[in-house]
Amino acid sequence: MLAIQRKPKISASRKLMLKSLMVAKAKEELEQEVVVKEEEKQNYLSERAPPLNTSSLSLAQLQDLCRELHAKIDVVDEERYDIEAKVMLNTREIKDLNIKVLDLRGKFKRPSLRRVRVSADAILRSLLGSKHKVSMDLRANLKSVKKEDTEKKRPVEDSDWRKNVEAMSGMEGRKKMFDAAKGPAQ
Repeated sequence: MLAIQRKPKISASRKLMLKSLMVAKAKEELEQEVVVKEEEKQNYLSERAPPLNTSSLSLAQLQDLCRELHAKIDVVDEERYDIEAKVMLNTREIKDLNIKVLDLRGKFKRPSLRRVRVSADAILRSLLGSKHKVSMDLRANLKSVKKEDTEKKRPVEDSDWRKNVEAMSGMEGRKKMFDAAKGPAQ
Protein backbone atom coordinates (compact mmCIF):
# COMPACT_ATOMS: atom_id res chain seq x y z
CA MET A 1 0.00 0.00 0.00
CA LEU A 2 1.01 3.54 -0.63
CA ALA A 3 1.45 5.74 2.36
CA ILE A 4 -0.38 9.00 2.10
CA GLN A 5 1.90 11.88 2.96
CA ARG A 6 0.25 14.78 4.66
CA LYS A 7 1.45 18.31 4.31
CA PRO A 8 2.94 19.63 7.51
CA LYS A 9 0.68 22.10 9.26
CA ILE A 10 1.79 25.71 9.42
CA SER A 11 2.37 27.09 12.88
CA ALA A 12 0.24 29.97 14.09
CA SER A 13 3.16 32.42 14.17
CA ARG A 14 4.16 31.52 10.60
CA LYS A 15 0.54 31.86 9.48
CA LEU A 16 0.32 35.30 11.11
CA MET A 17 3.58 36.40 9.50
CA LEU A 18 2.39 35.28 6.04
CA LYS A 19 -0.93 37.03 6.55
CA SER A 20 0.76 40.30 7.54
CA LEU A 21 3.07 40.05 4.49
CA MET A 22 0.06 39.52 2.22
CA VAL A 23 -1.73 42.51 3.71
CA ALA A 24 1.38 44.69 3.29
CA LYS A 25 1.75 43.61 -0.36
CA ALA A 26 -1.92 44.29 -1.06
CA LYS A 27 -1.59 47.74 0.54
CA GLU A 28 1.40 48.56 -1.66
CA GLU A 29 -0.48 47.45 -4.78
CA LEU A 30 -3.50 49.59 -3.86
CA GLU A 31 -1.32 52.64 -3.35
CA GLN A 32 0.43 51.98 -6.67
CA GLU A 33 -2.96 51.64 -8.38
CA VAL A 34 -4.13 54.96 -6.95
CA VAL A 35 -0.98 56.69 -8.23
CA VAL A 36 -1.40 55.17 -11.72
CA LYS A 37 -5.07 56.24 -11.88
CA GLU A 38 -4.16 59.78 -10.86
CA GLU A 39 -1.48 59.95 -13.58
CA GLU A 40 -3.96 58.65 -16.18
CA LYS A 41 -6.50 61.26 -15.06
CA GLN A 42 -3.95 64.09 -15.36
CA ASN A 43 -2.90 62.88 -18.83
CA TYR A 44 -6.50 62.67 -20.00
CA LEU A 45 -7.34 66.13 -18.67
CA SER A 46 -4.24 67.68 -20.25
CA GLU A 47 -5.26 66.19 -23.63
CA ARG A 48 -8.95 67.09 -23.41
CA ALA A 49 -8.81 70.43 -21.61
CA PRO A 50 -5.65 72.45 -22.26
CA PRO A 51 -5.10 75.39 -19.90
CA LEU A 52 -6.86 78.61 -20.92
CA ASN A 53 -5.01 81.88 -21.39
CA THR A 54 -7.63 84.57 -20.94
CA SER A 55 -5.41 87.49 -20.02
CA SER A 56 -4.77 88.72 -23.57
CA LEU A 57 -8.33 88.26 -24.92
CA SER A 58 -10.81 91.03 -25.60
CA LEU A 59 -14.41 91.01 -24.39
CA ALA A 60 -15.77 89.67 -27.71
CA GLN A 61 -13.15 86.91 -27.79
CA LEU A 62 -13.99 85.96 -24.17
CA GLN A 63 -17.69 85.75 -25.09
CA ASP A 64 -16.86 83.52 -28.08
CA LEU A 65 -14.70 81.33 -25.82
CA CYS A 66 -17.57 81.05 -23.31
CA ARG A 67 -20.01 80.02 -26.08
CA GLU A 68 -17.51 77.46 -27.32
CA LEU A 69 -17.02 76.02 -23.84
CA HIS A 70 -20.76 75.97 -23.25
CA ALA A 71 -21.29 74.00 -26.48
CA LYS A 72 -18.60 71.50 -25.43
CA ILE A 73 -20.27 71.11 -22.00
CA ASP A 74 -23.59 70.39 -23.70
CA VAL A 75 -21.98 67.67 -25.84
CA VAL A 76 -20.32 66.08 -22.81
CA ASP A 77 -23.60 66.17 -20.84
CA GLU A 78 -25.41 64.44 -23.72
CA GLU A 79 -22.73 61.74 -23.83
CA ARG A 80 -22.93 61.27 -20.06
CA TYR A 81 -26.72 60.96 -20.20
CA ASP A 82 -26.50 58.40 -23.03
CA ILE A 83 -23.94 56.37 -21.11
CA GLU A 84 -26.09 56.44 -17.94
CA ALA A 85 -29.11 55.25 -19.94
CA LYS A 86 -27.06 52.38 -21.39
CA VAL A 87 -25.80 51.41 -17.95
CA MET A 88 -29.33 51.39 -16.51
CA LEU A 89 -30.55 49.28 -19.44
CA ASN A 90 -27.67 46.82 -18.97
CA THR A 91 -28.28 46.50 -15.23
CA ARG A 92 -31.96 45.84 -15.88
CA GLU A 93 -31.04 43.17 -18.45
CA ILE A 94 -28.59 41.59 -16.00
CA LYS A 95 -31.28 41.49 -13.32
CA ASP A 96 -33.76 39.86 -15.71
CA LEU A 97 -31.19 37.30 -16.82
CA ASN A 98 -30.36 36.46 -13.20
CA ILE A 99 -34.06 35.88 -12.53
CA LYS A 100 -34.28 33.62 -15.60
CA VAL A 101 -31.23 31.65 -14.44
CA LEU A 102 -32.80 31.18 -11.00
CA ASP A 103 -36.05 30.06 -12.64
CA LEU A 104 -34.21 27.53 -14.79
CA ARG A 105 -32.35 26.14 -11.80
CA GLY A 106 -35.54 25.87 -9.82
CA LYS A 107 -34.04 27.54 -6.79
CA PHE A 108 -35.84 30.51 -5.37
CA LYS A 109 -34.84 32.86 -2.63
CA ARG A 110 -37.10 32.26 0.32
CA PRO A 111 -37.96 35.32 2.34
CA SER A 112 -37.34 35.23 6.05
CA LEU A 113 -40.62 34.39 7.72
CA ARG A 114 -41.91 36.13 10.79
CA ARG A 115 -44.06 34.50 13.44
CA VAL A 116 -47.59 35.87 13.33
CA ARG A 117 -50.23 35.20 15.96
CA VAL A 118 -53.47 34.16 14.34
CA SER A 119 -56.66 33.31 16.16
CA ALA A 120 -58.75 30.28 15.30
CA ASP A 121 -61.40 32.58 13.83
CA ALA A 122 -58.88 34.18 11.50
CA ILE A 123 -57.63 30.75 10.35
CA LEU A 124 -61.17 29.56 9.64
CA ARG A 125 -61.95 32.83 7.86
CA SER A 126 -58.88 32.47 5.65
CA LEU A 127 -59.68 28.82 4.86
CA LEU A 128 -63.43 29.08 4.40
CA GLY A 129 -63.66 32.67 3.20
CA SER A 130 -66.95 34.48 3.77
CA LYS A 131 -68.80 31.22 4.60
CA HIS A 132 -67.40 31.26 8.14
CA LYS A 133 -69.64 33.35 10.36
CA VAL A 134 -69.72 31.45 13.65
CA SER A 135 -67.02 32.49 16.08
CA MET A 136 -65.34 29.59 17.72
CA ASP A 137 -64.85 29.79 21.46
CA LEU A 138 -62.11 27.29 22.27
CA ARG A 139 -62.28 27.94 26.00
CA ALA A 140 -65.90 26.73 26.14
CA ASN A 141 -64.76 23.19 25.30
CA LEU A 142 -62.32 23.04 28.20
CA LYS A 143 -63.15 20.96 31.25
CA SER A 144 -64.51 23.15 34.02
CA VAL A 145 -63.09 22.82 37.50
CA LYS A 146 -65.17 23.81 40.50
CA LYS A 147 -63.64 25.76 43.35
CA GLU A 148 -65.28 23.57 45.95
CA ASP A 149 -63.38 20.50 44.73
CA THR A 150 -60.02 22.18 45.12
CA GLU A 151 -60.83 23.46 48.61
CA LYS A 152 -61.87 20.00 49.80
CA LYS A 153 -58.60 18.42 48.74
CA ARG A 154 -56.46 20.82 50.78
CA PRO A 155 -56.29 19.86 54.47
CA VAL A 156 -57.38 22.60 56.79
CA GLU A 157 -55.01 23.41 59.63
CA ASP A 158 -56.58 25.08 62.63
CA SER A 159 -53.45 25.56 64.63
CA ASP A 160 -52.02 28.63 66.21
CA TRP A 161 -49.45 30.22 63.92
CA ARG A 162 -47.39 31.45 66.84
CA LYS A 163 -46.48 27.91 67.90
CA ASN A 164 -44.52 27.33 64.70
CA VAL A 165 -42.74 30.70 64.51
CA GLU A 166 -39.37 29.18 65.23
CA ALA A 167 -39.82 26.42 62.63
CA MET A 168 -41.21 28.79 59.99
CA SER A 169 -38.52 31.44 60.42
CA GLY A 170 -35.60 29.10 59.81
CA MET A 171 -33.96 30.17 63.03
CA GLU A 172 -34.92 27.22 65.19
CA GLY A 173 -31.74 26.97 67.24
CA ARG A 174 -30.78 30.63 67.12
CA LYS A 175 -33.84 31.85 69.01
CA LYS A 176 -33.13 29.38 71.81
CA MET A 177 -29.48 30.51 71.90
CA PHE A 178 -30.61 34.14 72.05
CA ASP A 179 -32.99 33.39 74.92
CA ALA A 180 -30.27 31.43 76.77
CA ALA A 181 -27.81 34.31 76.41
CA LYS A 182 -30.33 36.76 77.86
CA GLY A 183 -30.40 34.93 81.10
CA PRO A 184 -32.85 32.81 83.02
CA ALA A 185 -36.53 33.51 82.50
CA GLN A 186 -37.82 36.14 84.88
